[in-house]
Order: sequence, then structure tokens, then C-alpha cells
Amino acid sequence: MAKLIYSSIASLDGYIEDEHGNFDWAAPDEEVHSFVNDLERPVGTYLYGRRMYETMRFWETAHTLTDQPPEIHDYAQIWQAADKVVYSTLLETVSTARTRIERDFDLEAIRRMKAQAEHDISLGGPELAGQALKAGLVDELHLFFSPILVGGGKRSLPDHVRAQLELQDERRFGSGAVYLNYRIRP
Repeated sequence: MAKLIYSSIASLDGYIEDEHGNFDWAAPDEEVHSFVNDLERPVGTYLYGRRMYETMRFWETAHTLTDQPPEIHDYAQIWQAADKVVYSTLLETVSTARTRIERDFDLEAIRRMKAQAEHDISLGGPELAGQALKAGLVDELHLFFSPILVGGGKRSLPDHVRAQLELQDERRFGSGAVYLNYRIRP
């Protein structure tokens, strides 16, 4: 069975964007980006809410930007090769290949997807992650913390979720960023 993995890049105080909706401070450097690329290679499907999808669709054409470093082109290929499911009641069409829209984040459908998938599934965005965590569907957390405090905004982890975690891996980067990989204990 495939793993459902929630990945996020957050400030040290736990926000994926500040109170103005900015997240430019979270852009990974070459070392972190290359590490993320290696983590993402086994992913066969990305699950997004509308706002996360609108941010991530940049990767559909990132390979056409000739002035980008190799890790950007590498991630674009990884992202383009995977299926994408966007959960939205507002979005009418998608502008990326291998992408479909679902109107509801159906937890039973996610369970079936995990059981049938040959490759891991990545969950992007704290709202969907919160629902999946509360339902006990998330298998792992891949958490990156940037060396910055933003003081408020959108939290990377939801309130009112309790789970026992087991540390699987950790890594410090030259930039001061930290990676923590936790398995959720049943």
C-alpha cells in the first residue's frame, strides 16, 4: 500500500505563510531543493486544495525558464510526471497535464486511492492535511523548518489533532533549515 505523506516548509514558529499571505521566505536554497527533489521522486500523485494547486502549477512550465538552476528543472520534471488531484468547489478547469478536479475531499476515496496506488501520495496544504490527519490517513510527515519567525499567518499543522509520532530521519542544512521525518504510529 502507498504511503500518504504530508510535506510542508514552515517558519520555525510553524507557519507556511505569514499573516499577509507571503511565503517568499520559505524558498529553499540549492541544498534543500535537491534534498526535496530526492524525497519527491517516489511520489506518483499530488493532492492539493485550490490555492496550493494555483501555487504549484508554476512547475508545469518551469522547465522552459532557461536561467534556472538544475534543481529547479529537476523538480519540474518530477512534478510533471506525477498525477495531480485538485479538491475545489470553485475551480472549473485546470491548466496542467495529468490533473483532475474533485469537488469533495472524500476520505473513503483517499483510503481506496492509498490501497490501490503503486507509488506514494503527497498531500499539500494544511487544510487537506488536517482532514486527513484527523481521519488517521496520513502515514508520514516531511517537515522542513526555515530559520525565520514570522509571528502569525497560516499554520502548517492543524489544531485539535493528536498523534503519536516516531522520528524516522532528520537533517540540518547549511542555511539553518531543518528537516524532520516522522512516521505516525497507529
